[in-house]
Amino acid sequence: MPAQPLAPRALYEDVAESLRQRIFSRELAPGSWIDELKIAQAYGISRTPLREALKVLATEGLVTMKVRRGAYVTEVSDQDLAEVYHLLSLLESDAASVVAARASDAQLAELQALHQELEAAALPGQQDREQFFRINERFHMRVLEMADNRWSRQMVADLRKVMKLNRHNSLLKAGRIDESLAEHRQVMAALARRDAAAAMASMQAHFRNGLEAAA
Repeated sequence: MPAQPLAPRALYEDVAESLRQRIFSRELAPGSWIDELKIAQAYGISRTPLREALKVLATEGLVTMKVRRGAYVTEVSDQDLAEVYHLLSLLESDAASVVAARASDAQLAELQALHQELEAAALPGQQDREQFFRINERFHMRVLEMADNRWSRQMVADLRKVMKLNRHNSLLKAGRIDESLAEHRQVMAALARRDAAAAMASMQAHFRNGLEAAA
């Protein structure tokens, strides 16, 4: 039986992705009110798909709905940030230990290749923060994929969206890229040795230091 063609993505999903990227880029700043009428007019859509998109972003924690006041871009408090980092540390350190114990040689080689891309993005005089951030996230998410726990992967994906709301992104602080890279080397070395305990501890240290830099 021939495969059925995939249905096109719903309009509200496209709107949600557009707003998501505007939030991440700070075009829509934390704490700012989302003018539904203005945005709907700019996109040439009715407010129905826009409101559906806002519901999606609210479930991700990127938007906060306030009674009789509308939608606002979520502001991340110090407590929010600490809780997000705590959960990420638990979930990602567990995934790292699983990968160290179970990953194939090919999978470890793939992670090593990603790590080398990270090294290249952090070269002195050539540091590209945005590129470093993208590769860093790819590395972390690939570890989650290799650990093969879809619930952890889904939770981490949502938590990382909230983490991006932090206006004082830890990687923007002087010297943090070099520190983060050194921590990644420790994680990668533990994975390469297939040392599950060291992989877990290194990943926990990575998030602990990241939170200190983000505070």
